Amino acid sequence: MERTHLQSISAMATYDTAELEQAFQRYWRTGAVGEDWDAWANLFTDDVLYVEHVLGTMRGREAVRAWIEPIMAQYRELYTAYEWHTVDAKAGRVIVYMQNRRDHPRGSGTIDFPGVTILGYGGHGLWSYEEDYWSVPGAQTTLQEYAEACAAHDPDHAKKQTRLHWGDGPDWTRGAASYAARAAVT
Repeated sequence: MERTHLQSISAMATYDTAELEQAFQRYWRTGAVGEDWDAWANLFTDDVLYVEHVLGTMRGREAVRAWIEPIMAQYRELYTAYEWHTVDAKAGRVIVYMQNRRDHPRGSGTIDFPGVTILGYGGHGLWSYEEDYWSVPGAQTTLQEYAEACAAHDPDHAKKQTRLHWGDGPDWTRGAASYAARAAVT
């Protein structure tokens, strides 16, 4: 029986929890909060295996970069609100639960659908594996709900690219009030 990529990571090394936590926080701050997708792609190993169950499987950092930048540009009104994460140092992985979020055009509330990401650590601050799960029916429903809310309340809302409801996570999980106001993350 062939080993999965995550089983191979688990068999190779045990990492320090603090190292994994630091790498995860950098990953989150660079991507979800800072939305610097070029820098975010640099947080993967050259040979990363990225499994996106809806949009396809990618191999290699440059394949991930070529995919992430245009897709995130297409949905700039959408941002990622942190819910929780767990670190499994023995297995070298982090699991994070999030909401894919749009601010409601009426000025209060959000329109969300959930997602889960499993990250496999490759050492030296880099990730060698990512696997994403998100609710396809939820994404479709919320996209329609958002379009209807824009029509009813603010037809130009998507262009504002607001990020008003980051959630109740730690400070490092929250960003600026809009895409335009985001800060470069180092």
